[in-house]
Amino acid sequence: MNKFGLLLGTLLLAGSSVMHAQVERSIKINEVMTGNTANLQDEYGQREAWIEIANVSFTTYNIRGMFVTTDRTVLDPKMSVPERMKRMSAIPSGEPRTSMGGHQHLLLFCNSMPSKGSLHLTVKIDPSKPTWVGLYSGNATQLIDSVTVPVLAENTSYARQKDGSTTWVVKQTEQVTPGISNLTDIVETKTAKLKREDPHGFGITVLAMGIVFFCLALLFVFFTFFGIFMKHRSMVAKIQPVKAGVKTVEKTVEIGHKTNVILQDGLKSKGIDKEVYIAVIAMALKQYQDNVHDVESGIITIKPKNTEWNQELPQMTQFHE
Repeated sequence: MNKFGLLLGTLLLAGSSVMHAQVERSIKINEVMTGNTANLQDEYGQREAWIEIANVSFTTYNIRGMFVTTDRTVLDPKMSVPERMKRMSAIPSGEPRTSMGGHQHLLLFCNSMPSKGSLHLTVKIDPSKPTWVGLYSGNATQLIDSVTVPVLAENTSYARQKDGSTTWVVKQTEQVTPGISNLTDIVETKTAKLKREDPHGFGITVLAMGIVFFCLALLFVFFTFFGIFMKHRSMVAKIQPVKAGVKTVEKTVEIGHKTNVILQDGLKSKGIDKEVYIAVIAMALKQYQDNVHDVESGIITIKPKNTEWNQELPQMTQFHE
């Protein structure tokens, strides 16, 4: 039984040590302002010295019940716990803001009274002297974090260079960051950059007018070529009906001529004029004399016969049998 109790006590002590080590790594005094005359105001519109606590991890920690002090005498290891507590100011319980999520910050007002609010502490800070600030665990025996703040000008702060960093710097009034990360990236908006680079608006005016005229020039070129295209298309549309009309007239004249021939010479002529027969016979005789005629039977007749000796002949005898 004694061995089991000893083992349980050892485990509890080890667990407590691990938890204490985790809190030491995560909960930090992040920024302190000792002379607040034109900086942050409390709920009553008053300006008091303040201490910023930061959770630099991604784990949620509740710091209620921890102690804040500026009295160096608490460092005496021989001092009793009740005496040490008298010289400290406890972070109150029942305040939801003391449950700090990952990378959250908490502001505690000093030189104040708890009756003014749950985050108002009685911790004394004298801006004319260097100030030691200590953060203790809930048992008032384990020092979580501490820092010695030098004498600062009004509305300046003493802060870690970035959250959790071991390097401390003095921040000027415009660089103080109560309640937010100490290292912030200020990104200039496009509007602000434009106002800075072109305060009178000449550049943006020239750019806007240039864009307008460029677009108008593009429209002019587009509609010019579009007009030329449409004009050409219209001319082509007019020419095609004329050509079709001419062919129709020619065909009509041809049919009329053949009809006239048929009426005069009968259906056997198939509308082919006698002059055509004469021309064909003359051409055949000429080619025969010149020895370029196809070899035939030697009989000359006016009866048409397609021998394909001339490519034009089938067109001339398209109505023949």
